[in-house]
Parts: sequence; C-alpha cells; structure tokens
Amino acid sequence: MYDQPRPRAHPSRTAMTLDQMLERVRYEGAYPTRERAAEAVHHVLSALGRQLTGDERVDLAQCLPVEAALTLTAQIPDAEPLTGWGFVKGLATRTGATPATVRWDTGAVFAIVARLAGPDLLARILHRLPDGYALLFGQPELRRPQPTAA
Repeated sequence: MYDQPRPRAHPSRTAMTLDQMLERVRYEGAYPTRERAAEAVHHVLSALGRQLTGDERVDLAQCLPVEAALTLTAQIPDAEPLTGWGFVKGLATRTGATPATVRWDTGAVFAIVARLAGPDLLARILHRLPDGYALLFGQPELRRPQPTAA
C-alpha cells in the first residue's frame, strides 16, 4: 500500500491569514474600517490571553493566524481568571471603552475565533474558562459544554 495523506488533527479548522481574519471581524462587527477591526482583534485577543491557560491556549494559538497567535500568547495569564462579565468590565477599563462597546467587540472577534477553533476546541476552552464566556462566544450557556471524547 502507499502512504495516504493524513487528515489534519482538527479538520474543522481552516488556515486563515491575518488579513482574512480582519476582514471577517470587520464584517461580523460592522466596523467602518479595517483599522477598527484590527484594534478590536488586538484588544480582545490580548485580554483572552490573560485568561486562557493550558493546552487550550496552545491549541487555540495554533488555529489563529501567526500575528493573532502572538497577540494571544504574549500575555501572562492572570492568577485569578475573570468571569465573562469581569472580562468585559476589565477590558472596558483597560481600553477606556464602554462595556457595551467591549461586548460588541468581543462578540465580533470571538465569533471568528470560535469558527477557527472548531466545536471541540471551543468546548474545551469554555470548560476551562469561568462562567459567562459561552455567551461571549455566541453559544447558549444552559450548561457547561463538555469536550467530546476522542
């Protein structure tokens, strides 16, 4: 027999450039400029990098465009993770934006991050983070999602 190409470990993930990611975030968030989308991506991924730890952090970084992954992983995780609402309030304080604006930015960026991560990794991420993040990722928070067994 001959060698078959191996399927990617995470077939739901697609390679995306930073330019493509910014255009999708710009569309998702209805931002007037690409620069505004880039600002949202930078702030939200930096804040997420302060919350996410472990294998989920590494696996998510592998799903993102290199520049976005560097933004995520350049942050030192906080000793005490924030709830979803704490995430929004903390980011609002850091950026000087209103909580409503930060919530909008977070939803636009996390929608694309969720697509890049795929459902299994997203479930693992949500399981690792405190309550309140599922809604930020556009998921119902009826119960804590559980990763599927491999």
